Amino acid sequence: MDMLAEQREFFATGKTLDVSFRIKMLKELKKGVVAFQNKICAALRADLGKTPEESYMTEIGLVLSELSYMISHTRKFAKKRRVRTPLAQFWSSTYEVRSPYGVVLIMSPWNYPFMLSIDPLIDAIAAGNAAVVKPSAYSPETSRVVAELVASCLPSGLAKVVLGGHDENKALLEQKFDYIFFTGGKTFGREVMKIAADTLTPVTLELGGKSPCLVDASADLKVAARRIVFGKFLNCGQTCVAPDYLVVERAVKDRLVSLIRAEIEKQYGPDPVHDDSYGKIINKKHFDRLSALCPEAVRDEKTLKIAPTVVEGATPDHPLMQDEIFGPILPVLTVDKIDDAKKIIARHPTPLALYVFTSKGKVKRDFLQTVAFGGGCVNDTIIHLATSEAGFGGVGTSGTGAYHGRVGFETFTHVKTVVDKKTLLDLPMRYRPADKFKTALIRMFVR
Repeated sequence: MDMLAEQREFFATGKTLDVSFRIKMLKELKKGVVAFQNKICAALRADLGKTPEESYMTEIGLVLSELSYMISHTRKFAKKRRVRTPLAQFWSSTYEVRSPYGVVLIMSPWNYPFMLSIDPLIDAIAAGNAAVVKPSAYSPETSRVVAELVASCLPSGLAKVVLGGHDENKALLEQKFDYIFFTGGKTFGREVMKIAADTLTPVTLELGGKSPCLVDASADLKVAARRIVFGKFLNCGQTCVAPDYLVVERAVKDRLVSLIRAEIEKQYGPDPVHDDSYGKIINKKHFDRLSALCPEAVRDEKTLKIAPTVVEGATPDHPLMQDEIFGPILPVLTVDKIDDAKKIIARHPTPLALYVFTSKGKVKRDFLQTVAFGGGCVNDTIIHLATSEAGFGGVGTSGTGAYHGRVGFETFTHVKTVVDKKTLLDLPMRYRPADKFKTALIRMFVR
């Protein structure tokens, strides 16, 4: 069964090559997102327990921001770019043209199910592609709203949403797409890459990893505590770029932990698991996994809520330090000097994010230059992904490729290099038979 026939037929019409059409579709999508805000919030509440305020800040608002940016910049991004032509190619002009891949598959996860479904779709449409979106079965209410939204404001040949679970994922991956964009865990990410390799389909993989958060003795500890608590426990820790663990210099460890605990109570209250504004773990499977990792955490099995928990005295061999936690549990490791954190980081190479709190320029430069990671912040957490002016993505085991804004446009396009040569002049040096004069010309022009 060809699940992509409608998309292929639509792309073949050439409609998506018209930049004005792309911008019109983005505007329609933006109007749809605005109209669907209440439905989106209700769905995110049902799936993840998010409040309307958190839903707007972390999902709807970021989608609207990406839409606004791409509506304003798509025409500029789509223009051909002239480049310098070597003198040996005189008389000609050289330029690059960005062309859409065709029909792309976007597979999104459950933790930010609206934003991570729609953001890459925005970039794909801006770039001139037709798309199939496959949201997660673990966030069924939001997935249904995503399907309703897309169907209400975009032609079905341009974009459609396929709902379902494992069987639907398998069926889609059996199709021949022109590009695959996957956001999710490493295990399934590897499978996607293996399947794509069989047909030489290019992929972007947005994965995860154990993202370290480092605090040295020179840091502003009050600010660090506030921002670490925000980044770690947002969405109950179910954020791919959340600080996974904390490494702090021994001289300030007790003070920082005390401030973090105080900040948790300030931001989440004395009894988060019974606070209606505090979210929940996505399902029982993940709730049980986190409960086993941290039995001491306060939790409520009925509501699938686990309170923000700080685990002091963790070591690199602690169970919490083996895999990405993806929950509201923060292990704290202590080092004599912050440089020792590199040995801990090396156990989990190429994290998706790195955060360093310091007032020392040398410390900042050292970690930014010597540690491989996808992206990060100095003296803050997670906000590096909240801009369309810069790309977001992983490296190594945390992913390949990036998106957002111009980088997203480039991700979903192929660069065609074109040399447009005039016919009035034709230098003879490249043509056979060779002679000393032609060889001298080649040596003069090509060096």
